[in-house]
Parts: sequence; C-alpha cells; structure tokens
Amino acid sequence: MLARQTIIQRVIVNSRWLTTTRSFANHSHTKPKTAIMMLNLGGPEKIEDVHDFLLRLFMDKDLIPLPAQSQLAPWIAKRRTPKIQQQYKKIGGGSPIRMWTTKQGEAMCTLLDELCPESAPHKHYIGFRYAHPLTEDTISQIIDDGISRVVAFTQYPQYSCSTTGSSINAIYRYIQKNPNGIRWSVIDRWPTHTGLIKAFAANIRKEIAKFPENARDDIVILFSAHSLPMSVVNRGDPYPLEVSSTVERVMEELNYSHPYRLVWQSKVGPLPWLGPHTDDSIKDVEYIDELATECGIKNIRRAESLNDSPIFISALADIVAKHLKSGQLSTRQFGLRCPMCVNPVCASAKQFFMNQNCPDR
Repeated sequence: MLARQTIIQRVIVNSRWLTTTRSFANHSHTKPKTAIMMLNLGGPEKIEDVHDFLLRLFMDKDLIPLPAQSQLAPWIAKRRTPKIQQQYKKIGGGSPIRMWTTKQGEAMCTLLDELCPESAPHKHYIGFRYAHPLTEDTISQIIDDGISRVVAFTQYPQYSCSTTGSSINAIYRYIQKNPNGIRWSVIDRWPTHTGLIKAFAANIRKEIAKFPENARDDIVILFSAHSLPMSVVNRGDPYPLEVSSTVERVMEELNYSHPYRLVWQSKVGPLPWLGPHTDDSIKDVEYIDELATECGIKNIRRAESLNDSPIFISALADIVAKHLKSGQLSTRQFGLRCPMCVNPVCASAKQFFMNQNCPDR
C-alpha cells in the first residue's frame, strides 16, 4: 500500500536551471573560443508547435522504435496532438525549456570564463532534437560563427541510446553530410555528480519540511523517471542502471530518511515499457493535485525543479570545467555499445567522437 503522504522527485533533469547572469568584461566583445552545445529533447514553445514536435519525436527510431514507423508516427502524432495541446495550455501554453536553457547556459558560461580562462570566451548553444533550435541548425550556426572547438554537453545526467545517443547520432549524421574543421568532445553522462546529488537532496528536504510535522514519518519518496521500451532495455541500454545509481546516491545523501521507490512514467503505445509505472504508484506526477484525491492520498507534493539551485549551478560549471581541463574526449563508458545494439550508426558516431584530436592538453 502507498503511504498517505507522498513526495515526488524527478530524477531526470532537462536543463531547467536558473542563476543570475553577469557579463565577463574581458570577453564581452570577443569572438567565442569554445562552444558548449547543450543537448536536450526540447519542447514546443507554442500550442501550434505541438504537432511538429510530436512528429519529430515519433519519427526518431533511436527514441521510440515503432513498426512501420514512417506510416505509424504521423498517425500517432496527429492523434495525440489535441490531448498534448490541452496539457500545455495548463502550464501556460508551451514548454519553458528553451527559456530556462538559455538562462542556464548564459550563467554557466559566465562561470566557465572564470574557471577556465584558457578556453574562454565560452558561448552556449542549444541543440534540441524535436524542437527549435534543432541540433542540425545549431551546428550550422556554430560553423557560421567560426568556432572550431565544441563540447557536446548532454543535459540528461543518465545516458540512454534513446536520448543522449540520439543527439550524438544526429550530430554525426550532420557532420558526415557537412564536413567541417570543428574539434569535438562530449560530456555523455554525469548521474552521480556530487552537485547533482546534493541539489536533489536539498530540494527533497525542503519539500519534506512543508508536510505537517505529525505526518513526516509517513512520507514515501517516489523518484519518477521517464520509462523506456523493454525492447531498448533488453538490448542492454545503461539508462536504468544509471538512474538507479542517481536514486541510490540521493538516498545516501538523505541518510535513507524515508522509504522510497523508483518508478517509471510516460509510456507510449501498446508495446511493453520498463516498470513499475508511475501510474500504478500515484498516476502521472504532472497532475498530482487532482490525482491525489482520486487515489486517496492526503498529502502529496512534487519537489521543486533545480531552477535556481546554487549547488546545482556550480556543479554544472564544474562538470564542463573538469572536462575541458582533463583533455578527455568522453567518459570511458562512452565507447561501449549496447550488447545487442541494432543501430550501425551508434558505432560510427562513437568512433567519430573518440577519434578526435585531443584539443585541451
């Protein structure tokens, strides 16, 4: 049975972080030396963008493999558009992810200019897979800006072939068609970075403190992560393990103060997906207020996003700074393909990044 008080914590962070922005005086009018390309899913900024966003999403075989994809994907996108549009209307008419990513990128580069003056000035670029600015358009803009050093920085802390892998493959395919002299490296995962863990834990503690004092011992913490089709999981995708490692480190930081569960959300289509599903535990966390009543939960709260967490913002800059100073092209794990990988592009894309000239040493 689910306890009568519940706190929801998302373990997937999609670049919703905010800090104050300052201009780095020495570089404010200087051509950027290093581009930090922030890779993410993206989201429709306006209601009328929803259909195209969904179409791109369902057409991506890396994210959602479907039978007869070229025929089925347009049908699913058209069918789901009205429902998704209604959901976006409930949060103001569109996704705020581009706004947050812009603010977050500006703040990150300000810190990086101070932490890594040797690679400064730094400039952030946004590369979304399914919304503007699209990955391919962003690379074209970087080329036009004359920047020859780019760090592809995934905004998914946990690696999956369906998310970070899809973005990496998109970069590779574009470069094969449009050769250029850019030197690339990739930050491909960071599921247990200390700053990420501490930021999550701080927000959970803050939310726990908002429960009635006499109810706090009854709280169950639900970590809700985006699910994957079981066909992807069974190929050996590392995502479930890396999400689990994030959850375990957060609970360790919390000193295992409460019972907890890791659940999975956002299943699409009739095929089996990784469970247990959030729906089975507390329905969909996006609409927790109305669902709490439906499920008989007395108190349910969703932990705040990491928007203005100083701990997290410092961590974000620290991740990039250490990457730049290390001279590494990727993590050691990046070179491994899923044991049952069926996508030949994955091997070529990984080799492309791993065979770059080491630019920072």
